[in-house]
This record gives sequence, structure tokens and C-alpha cells, in this order.
Amino acid sequence: MARQSAGRALRALLLQPPARAAPLTPRGPAASYGTSITSAKIQVNGVHLHYQQTGEGSHAVLLLPGMLGSGQTDFGPQLKSMNKQLFTIVAWDPRGYGQSIPPSRDFPPDFFERDAKDAVDLMQALKFKKFSLLGWSDGGITALIAAAKYPTLIHKLVVWGANASVTQEDVRIYNGIRDVSKWSEKVKKPLEEMYGHKYFAKTCEAWVDGISRFAEKSDGNICQQLLPHIKCPTFIIHGEKDPLVPQAHAEYIHKHIKGSRLLLMPEGKHNLHLRFAEDFNRQVEDFLR
Repeated sequence: MARQSAGRALRALLLQPPARAAPLTPRGPAASYGTSITSAKIQVNGVHLHYQQTGEGSHAVLLLPGMLGSGQTDFGPQLKSMNKQLFTIVAWDPRGYGQSIPPSRDFPPDFFERDAKDAVDLMQALKFKKFSLLGWSDGGITALIAAAKYPTLIHKLVVWGANASVTQEDVRIYNGIRDVSKWSEKVKKPLEEMYGHKYFAKTCEAWVDGISRFAEKSDGNICQQLLPHIKCPTFIIHGEKDPLVPQAHAEYIHKHIKGSRLLLMPEGKHNLHLRFAEDFNRQVEDFLR
């Protein structure tokens, strides 16, 4: 049973197979609104952070990826198809991920807080005075922290596949994906192409160790105490078939953010924004309007 569960978690972890991801430089218009996806780096907090940007709308939106993620691997359908008249969409690669290397990725006790500060400072460096956050998985945790700590900067918040604490059950799931040699080729290939096998394997192991440390606390807390401080409109989405993040996490976040909305997608897994991109984009755009 544990082996089956780990296998399901592995298949759902993810990072989108390359066939569905938007190319870094699309051929022709990126969407019906005709704006292309640009790619650049900017120095923030001593690190050159890579980001992609598209759209010309007045509502700025930052997309925050998951573990080992980047804008290119994690948000192809959003960069390609979200409404580019209404939104200016930015997808970043956190330090040590994607094309924001160097530095190598590490996981000190405050790595989520560090990512939250980097993300907010990136958007300010790009001259966005106020913006919304769309955070997936680890990026959802980062977005929760950013919304709580920088409330005057955040317009609206959407998170999915996120958790505010780590349980012993979560640790068992994480250990099931520790050894990347056991991952399927479909999942492994785009990450090995981006990082090389050694960096990919080492960083995945380091991530498992880093996030599992939260479970050593009595309450497993990552950012539970910050949730009541989130005052912006918040939309939580959860896939009922997500084998990597149990539904109780989404329900906890919903309960502790006043006025938040929770949407359960019956067929959704961890990568619901990729598997059901059209429905996801429509739901999110309606919320952000």
C-alpha cells in the first residue's frame, strides 16, 4: 500500500511533461491577444532572478512554482492562455531553480520566507506597485507567507496544492519521491534536461530533508500563525485526487483565512492547473476580475 501511494504521489508530483508546457519563445502570437512571452533576469537581493512576462493588462499577477519548478515547466498554459488584455503575467524562477542559478538551491529553516521576500522584491523591482499571487504547491506556501507579511502589496491570492504545516503522513509521502532514479522517465526527463541528473537528484533529496524538518515541531508548523493575517481576497483550490497534499491541508487554510473561498475539483490531482488548464484559468480569471 505504501509503495502504491508513493507511486501515485510520484506520478502526480509535477512538473508537467514537456509536450504540454509552453515553449520559452513561442512561435507566433502567445494567445489571441497577440502579446509574446519575454524572458529576462534582474538582480534582487544579491541574486539574478529569471522571470517570464506576458500580457499588457493593468492587473499584475505573479505565478509562483513548486519544488524544482520554474515558469517554463510549471505554468505553460497560464503564460499562453490567460487573458492578456486584463492581466500582466509574470512567472518567476526562485533562487536555485530553473534559470535562477547560481546560486545552488538550499533549504535553510526560513527558505519559504526567503522566497516570499525575493518574490515581492522582484515585483517591486519590475515597478508593480500592487499585484496578485498565484501559488502552486511550495509556491502556494510562499504566496501565503507573502500575503500575510506584505499585505499592502497584495491584491488577491490564489493557492492550490499548498499546506501550512507538515505531518508525519506528509513526510512518508515526501520520502516516497526522494530517490529520483525511481521516477518515471516521463516525469524525470524534462527536469534532467533542465538541471542535469546530479543537481536534480541532489536538490530533490535536499528538499525532502528541508521540508521534513517542519514535522519535527510539535505542530508541524510552516506558516499556520500567519494565516489569520491574510486580509486580501483568497481563493483556495484543491484536487480531491491529489496524492501529494491531503485535502485536510486545503480545509485548514480555508478555515483560518477569513472570507476565503475553497473550490474542490473532484478529478483534480496535484497538477490540476495543467491537467484542467482551461477550467482552472477560467475560475481564476473570474476570481481576479
